[in-house]
Amino acid sequence: MSRPTPFAALAFALLAGCAVQPWKLGQTPDGARAKVAILETTDVHSNVLSYDYYKLKPDDSLGYERTATLIRRARTEFPNSFLFDSGDTIQGSVLADYQALVKPVACDQELAIYKAMDAIGYDGGTAGNHEFNYGLGFLSQVTGTPMNVDGGRETRCAGPHFPLVLANVYSARDGKPIFRPWTIVTKNIEAYTEDGSRIRVPLRVGIIGFTPPPIMDWDKQNLAGKVTVSGVVEAARKYLPELQAQHPDLIVAILHGGLDTAPYTPRMENAGWYLAGEPGISVLLLGHSHTEFPGPHYAGMKDVDAHLGFVRNVPTVMGGFFGKDLGVIQLVLNRQQGRWVVDLDNTRSEVRPICPITVGKNKGPCAPADPAIAPLVQQAHEAAIAYVNTPIGESTLRLSSYFADEGNMTALAPVNAAQADYVRTELPRLRPELAGVPVLSAAAAFRTGFGGPDDYTDVAPGPLTLRSAADLYFYPNTLAAVKTDGAGVKAWLEKSAERFNRIDPAKAGEQALINARFTGYNFDQIQGGIRYVIDVSKPVGQRITTLTFHGKAVEPTQPFIVVTNNYRANGGGHFPGLDGSNIVLAAPDGTREILAKWLERRHRIGTGDLEPTPWAFAPLKARGPIVFTAASGKQDLAREAGLHNIRQLKDHGDGTATYEIQLSR
Repeated sequence: MSRPTPFAALAFALLAGCAVQPWKLGQTPDGARAKVAILETTDVHSNVLSYDYYKLKPDDSLGYERTATLIRRARTEFPNSFLFDSGDTIQGSVLADYQALVKPVACDQELAIYKAMDAIGYDGGTAGNHEFNYGLGFLSQVTGTPMNVDGGRETRCAGPHFPLVLANVYSARDGKPIFRPWTIVTKNIEAYTEDGSRIRVPLRVGIIGFTPPPIMDWDKQNLAGKVTVSGVVEAARKYLPELQAQHPDLIVAILHGGLDTAPYTPRMENAGWYLAGEPGISVLLLGHSHTEFPGPHYAGMKDVDAHLGFVRNVPTVMGGFFGKDLGVIQLVLNRQQGRWVVDLDNTRSEVRPICPITVGKNKGPCAPADPAIAPLVQQAHEAAIAYVNTPIGESTLRLSSYFADEGNMTALAPVNAAQADYVRTELPRLRPELAGVPVLSAAAAFRTGFGGPDDYTDVAPGPLTLRSAADLYFYPNTLAAVKTDGAGVKAWLEKSAERFNRIDPAKAGEQALINARFTGYNFDQIQGGIRYVIDVSKPVGQRITTLTFHGKAVEPTQPFIVVTNNYRANGGGHFPGLDGSNIVLAAPDGTREILAKWLERRHRIGTGDLEPTPWAFAPLKARGPIVFTAASGKQDLAREAGLHNIRQLKDHGDGTATYEIQLSR
C-alpha cells in the first residue's frame, strides 16, 4: 500500500488565503479536495480530572481535562474535524462509582464526564461494555435515552449533548435497538476546487456503533432477559444498508473493540478486523483493548498497517485509555463522480499522547489541563474524595501489588478472605446441599503497572478507608461462586499460568518472565487451603506440577466451590469450564462492598489474619537472567514481602525498572 505524499505537503493546503465561495448542496464539483480530521477518545473510564483517588494526589499522566487540550489543539490544526467517543466512558473511577452507587445523580443532573465532554463538544459516540455495569436503568437515565426494557426509564433525563449510537443491543420486549443504531452528522467544511478556489460545502458523516457481544456474560445480572445482543458483523450487515440508503459522504464505524484475526464468531470480543471488511465503511474507530493503534502491538497482523493506521485498507485509530491520548485520523478527500472518495495515499492515523515520550522512555512535559473542565465537576470531585476517606479499620501490613506476579499476595489475600467468608456464610442458607463442599477463592491483581509506574495497588500500614477497599478491588464486579472439581481447579490454574512466558533454562541471554499479551487481571491466584507449584519451563497447559488441598493431592473428581467475580464466572477471560452454567451463587452485592464490610468487621488486620501465598515457582536454574519490568525503587518492598530472590537491575528513568528474579532460590 503506497502512500508517498506527506499529508502536510498537499498543495491545496497552501491556499488558505483564497476567497471562499459558498457552493450549493449537491453541486460540489468533481476534482475538489478537502482535508478532514476524525478525532477519537476511548476508554476514558470517567477519569475526568488528572487525579488519583487511591493515592489522593494529582496525576498528570492521565485525565480527560488534558485530552481536552489536545482536542482544542487539533481543531486549530484541522478546521474541518469531527470528534467521536468509542465508549467505556461512564465507569471506571471513584468519581464514577460515587455518582452511580453512593449518591446517584438525579434525572435532571448530568454526569461529570458528560459535562466535561459537552464543554468540548462531540459529534457522536457509542457504548462500551462497562456502560452496562450499573444497570440499564442508570444507563438509560444518564445517557438521556428512554429505553423500552425491564428496569429502563421511559422518560428522558439529562444526558450528553451528542448522539449515542449502538447497533447490536436490542430490547427483549420489542427487538428494537436500545439506542439509535446509526445517525448522520452534518457539518460545513472548507474544500478547494481544481482552480484553487476555496469553497464551503456540507459533509454528511454517518456513524454506526457496536459494543462487545460478551456483555451478556460479563453483565449477565444486569442484562439477562432484558436485552439481546448480536455479533458485530451481523449488526453491520443489518443496519449499514439503511445508513447507506441515506447517501452519507462518509461512514464512520465506532466499535468498542480491538483487532483479532482468529476465526470470526458472533460472540467475538474484538471484531474490528472483520468489521473493517464490511463494504461501505470509510473509517473505523476502535477501543476496549486499552492500547494504541497504530502502534507496535499490532505489527505483523495480516492486512494491517500498524505504522500508518490502516486495517484492511480502512483508516483506523484506537486512542489509548484513561484520557492519556487522542486518536487522530487525517483524511484527504477527493471529489470523484459526484461523491467524496478517501485518498488513501495521503491519509494516515496517529495517537497523540498527553505526555509525549521524548528521549528513550522519558516523558516530556504533559499537556496542561483545560481550565474549563475542573470547575464543572469540582463539587462531585470533592464529594468523591470525602466519600473514599470514610474510615473502616486499620492494617499493620503494607498491601501492595508491585510484585503480585512474582508471589506477593498481600493485596489479594484480603479480597480472597472476604470473598470466601461471604460464600461460607451465604451458601449453606441458599444452597444447603452444598454446605459441605470446600470453598476456595480466586482473585487477580487488577493494577500491575499496565497504565504506568503508578498503576499499582499500594495501601500503606495504618488506617483503612473506603479508598483502601477501592484500591484493593478496582472494578465494580459482583461476587459469584461456581461449582467445579479438582480437574476444573487445575485447568483454572493452568490458564492463569499463561501469564508467564516459557523459560528455556539453556538460553544464555535475558528472558522475560511475563507474557505481555496475557493481561494481569486474568492471573487468578487461588487460596483456601490449596498449595500449587508453577513450572515456567514447561509448555502452556502443563505448568501446575503440584496441587494439594490441606496437604493431600487433589483428586480430579474432588468437588470444590470457587468464589470469583461475575466477569470470570460468566466466561470473561475464556477460562476452561467457566461459561455461567455452573454458577451456584450470584450475589447482588459488589465485591468491593463485600471487601469493605469484611475489613470493617475485622477492624484490624495483620499477618495472622491473611492466608500466605499458596503457590511458588518450581526451582529453575537458568543460564541467563530472567527479568520483568515493575515500578522502580521497590526492591526493599520485595524483600519485606519475603521475595529475597528479586533485585533491581536497571532504572529506566521513567518510573519503571528492570528486575531479575532468580528461580533457583
